[in-house]
Parts: sequence; C-alpha cells; structure tokens
Amino acid sequence: MSEEGQAKPDVEGREDDEEQEEDEASLDKKKGKKSKAKGSAAAPGEEAAAAEGEKGEGDGISSQEQLMQLLRRSRTCEESRRQTERAHPFWDTQPVPSMASEYSKDGGPIDEIKKPEEVRDEPYALPDQFEWCEVDVDDDVQAQEVYVLLRDNYVEDDDSMFRFDYSIAFLRWALKPPGYIRKWHLGVRVKSQSSSGKLVGFITGIPANIQVHDATVAMTEINFLCVHKKLRSKRLAPVLIKEITRRVNKENVWQAVYTAGVVLPRPVSECRYYHRNLNPKKLIEVGFSHLGNRMTMARTIKLYKLPESTKAMLRWPP
Repeated sequence: MSEEGQAKPDVEGREDDEEQEEDEASLDKKKGKKSKAKGSAAAPGEEAAAAEGEKGEGDGISSQEQLMQLLRRSRTCEESRRQTERAHPFWDTQPVPSMASEYSKDGGPIDEIKKPEEVRDEPYALPDQFEWCEVDVDDDVQAQEVYVLLRDNYVEDDDSMFRFDYSIAFLRWALKPPGYIRKWHLGVRVKSQSSSGKLVGFITGIPANIQVHDATVAMTEINFLCVHKKLRSKRLAPVLIKEITRRVNKENVWQAVYTAGVVLPRPVSECRYYHRNLNPKKLIEVGFSHLGNRMTMARTIKLYKLPESTKAMLRWPP
C-alpha cells in the first residue's frame, strides 16, 4: 500500500488490550477522525461561553479567539508523529510507514509493484471452528445478520452504552456503489454442519478512484471491520485485514484508504467534526451527555437553542 493510502482504519469500540485495539481498527465510520459516541454536552464554543458568563466581558478576548484556542488544543496528526516509541505489533508488519520513519517521498508505492497472479490463490487460514463467507447484502437474512453484528459489536463509547445503529437500507447503500465487488464483502462464520453458522466477523472494501497529487489511483475504501466481542481474543481481526488485502490485490488494486479514531501508523490527514445537540436536556437525562463545568441546565438549553426560522447568509459576488 502507498503512503497516500494511509489515513486511519474504523475501530470497533472497546478492545481487550492495546494491541487488539490496533488490529481491530475498522475502517469507521464515514471515515476521517471518529468521535466517541458518548460525549460532553459542550459545543465548540461552550467552554468559552461559560467563561464569559462567569467573568463578564472584561477579559478582552473575542469569541473568535476563544474558538481558535479550543481548536489548537489537539492536533492528532502532529501528536501521532511524536508517538514513535509506542509499539504497533501488527501494523509494524504491514506496508505502511512506521511512526519513527522519515519517509522521503511525497507519494508512491511502498512495496514493489506486483501482478495479481503473484498473489496467493488460497485464502488465509482461520482457526478450525471458523470459515470464510461472502456476504450478500441483497439477501434479507444475510443483511439482517450484518445489521445485528454491527449493532451489537461495532463502534461504541467507553461505557458500552451507545453504539451506531446503521439501518439495512444504509448498509446496502454504503456497500453497493457502482462497480462494487461482492467478494470484498467478507465475513467469518462459526462452522456448522446443519446450516449457515453465526456471523461473527465482518470487513468490507469498495472500489474508489482517489486523486493523489496529479494522478488518479485505483484504491479500495476499507470499512466496517468488526469482530464479535466474545471472540476478540481469537485474533480474527489481523486475519480479516490480511484476507481482504489478498482479495483486493487479486483484482489488481494495491492501495487502500481507511479511517480510525485511534492513531495508527501512519496518518496523513485528519478530520475534525462536531455534533450539535438538538435536545440537550434529554441527552443529559439519558446519560449520553453531561453538564459542562459551571454550566446549569437552563444555560445549556439556551446555548443550544436554535433560531425559530432558518437563516442563510449569502455573499455575492464571492
């Protein structure tokens, strides 16, 4: 894989240990830097607004300056460059630049370019009680299996209270773009002699043409890496990653892009996004959010209140 293809893969919520967290990164969510599902009720400017309420307007700092201070507090990509001493047992074996390396090229393949016929034909071996399967998301039964697996085992908050709930319709839309390849919808089942065994692992790739500098490169977008919580110790995630890589290479595609909420070797970009709570009182009551420091419920509701009518500021000419 090339350096330009190394963003950061979708993770599956809580991991049993640091290495497992690295291995089972999924390539979620949507992609860019993922936020935890459980968060503070604070909006980007909330701390600044709270400070304003306590101190008044005599501090001489504008709201724009306060916002910029908040945005400067965390720079994931910059921080990742400094995490050179942390071990990455799985990713250090993959064709990605290490955290400590000084990669001299702006882009291009890390490994030598191969041909599909040079890639092994046999799937990678799974533990004896498991088997590979291709998931047909057009089949209602199989689509329901994927939905349940992701709903119960995919990205979640630190307290295991909240998880993404992707609908079957959304999953079909996300996994079936024009030119999609069904064999890249890869699952792991428990072996069963009577019928199809339980789906306990999943990873997907979809074709994508990515612009890298002046070149358009055929890649795959990796997403929805998920292993059942009770099987995290079986080391299925590394095998899922290797097998999807093999299948992608057999289609003469040699680069991939992926996202994650953790720092993995080695990010080339980051995306920061914010959620705005539409009903902060309800979210605080159910435990999704909490009151910020020196914030009251009344102040929080006022802070998040939306205008009665939608307003759009248009500038013309640009």
